[in-house]
Amino acid sequence: MSLTRRLAAGGTLAVVVVAAACGSDNSPTGPTALPPIGITATAISTSSVKLTWTSHAGDNSYTIQRAEGATGAFTQAGTVPAPATPGQVEFNDAGLKVNTLYRYEVITIAGSAQSAPSSETSVTTKDIGNANADITGDITGDRTLYADTVYTLKGFIHVTNGATLAIQPGTTIQGDFNTLGSSLFIMRGAKINAVGTASLPIVFTSSRSAGQRQPGDWGGLIIIGNAIDSRSGTLIVEGTGTDGTAVVSGKNYQVAYSGGTTQTDNSGTLKYVRVQFAGYAPEKDAELNSFTFAAVGSGTRVSYVQSMAGLDDAYEFWGGALDGDHMVAYETGDDMFDMSEGFQGRLQYLIGYNSVQLTPRTGSGSLATDLEGIENDGCAGSGCDNGFNQQPYTIPVIANFTLIGCGSQSCVGPGGGFGMMLRRGTGGYYVNGVIARFPAAGVSLRDAETFARANNAVVPDLATTILAVRNVYMAELGGPMFQANTATPATQFAFDATGNALTLGTGTAASLFTALPAAGAVPSGVSAFDWSPAASSPIGSGGMASFTGAVATKAGTFVTGTTYLGAAAPSGDKWWSGWTVYARN
Repeated sequence: MSLTRRLAAGGTLAVVVVAAACGSDNSPTGPTALPPIGITATAISTSSVKLTWTSHAGDNSYTIQRAEGATGAFTQAGTVPAPATPGQVEFNDAGLKVNTLYRYEVITIAGSAQSAPSSETSVTTKDIGNANADITGDITGDRTLYADTVYTLKGFIHVTNGATLAIQPGTTIQGDFNTLGSSLFIMRGAKINAVGTASLPIVFTSSRSAGQRQPGDWGGLIIIGNAIDSRSGTLIVEGTGTDGTAVVSGKNYQVAYSGGTTQTDNSGTLKYVRVQFAGYAPEKDAELNSFTFAAVGSGTRVSYVQSMAGLDDAYEFWGGALDGDHMVAYETGDDMFDMSEGFQGRLQYLIGYNSVQLTPRTGSGSLATDLEGIENDGCAGSGCDNGFNQQPYTIPVIANFTLIGCGSQSCVGPGGGFGMMLRRGTGGYYVNGVIARFPAAGVSLRDAETFARANNAVVPDLATTILAVRNVYMAELGGPMFQANTATPATQFAFDATGNALTLGTGTAASLFTALPAAGAVPSGVSAFDWSPAASSPIGSGGMASFTGAVATKAGTFVTGTTYLGAAAPSGDKWWSGWTVYARN
């Protein structure tokens, strides 16, 4: 419909046609959409907000608009459908910044109509650690730990009954110093999903304040999977059972890890996680580790993790087939990386650094007398029915490792001081590594059964062997590349240096890296470390760039070759930066 008007303009008639508004979405005769009413915003955590409002009849969906800060511009944060009948609508907004103001408005969609924005509402996400909570009993149902709360483990806490423990980025979990041995166990069938970020790592640490903390202040993180272990019989996690065998919530009852059948078992995910000042011994000579992986399967993912100032091993693997990458161990009381009992996993990008054996808390356990960088065993002790020849063999892939020792026999014990201790029938592929400042030797290749894994060859054939040490640079050792043999028949063996691309350099360890404190120096902090090869460093090249034969088969797509040696690429990603720490107390 139109209205025609005739106007006189200088004696001329002008015809103007004016169209009447017809069919616009919000006209009385067309579709309409009303803004939501009663919109509220509630901070759920440090990184999430819940919005609620009331819907109208005829609403189809809603567009949520978000703005950061008091003056930021609105952008779309998401959409949500309307309920079938009018009522309350919810929208959870995640991935937000800690302790930050956000403003929200909501737009209704009804048919082809779109409402004006609702009135604004604002909310500030929670701050990290502004509340406290104790965990005193086993966790038997799914639970989430939030970064706004500092949680204290008061006892031996087990996640059981197939439950999943989720931990948000930035969360701190303390082992109670006053509750001896406080620890966290993820039991077989349960899962932990602790996924932090580089800017918001998840931290397990001592309940004591900085400056007072010591190795052994609390137990550690122990994960039990359903993968295979080479020992027969019933196997109990070292240090458990001091409160008996009865399952009592929060007590240190026996935890078995034997009888697993599934190498691909999934116990969850750890990413950007630190474990600090752990390793308490619930009984004499049975210290827990910072990270313990007992029969953990390859479905579990472990990336960007750090052990700092633990009393026992930084990482111990008993059987299983865990895959891990970007793993850091600073100032261990025992081995940096310890694998045994048929461990079949693959690990790439490892950093270990020791400059001192720190004084543990009184009564927490004993420092090791045989500290090594890597200590790998086959089967030894009870349940090894065929001795060191018990199968499945320990055959990991360990690639791109940087292991720096303290340089003195006094801080590794009389039986320690080897960059790698390979013994008791172990196999494995150890490639593209750097070993420095170990006072005894670079490698102890020990026991006839171990040498047999290399087909008794000084240059193992990569097409068939299950033991090889290739493309490794060693420097500033207190002894030879391989520990010398003094027994008949031989108990110590060596690989040919040239045939295996093994180098014993003449320079210092510090000269290899962009930044590394001199031997004997106290690091000023985490900024004292830059593990990237220095300019013209020999470790900037010389790597096994591609794998062949048995190594390629074992590595699969998880571990890849590199042209460089050690844990960091020349001019590459400084992957340890921003989330690792260095602290002696």
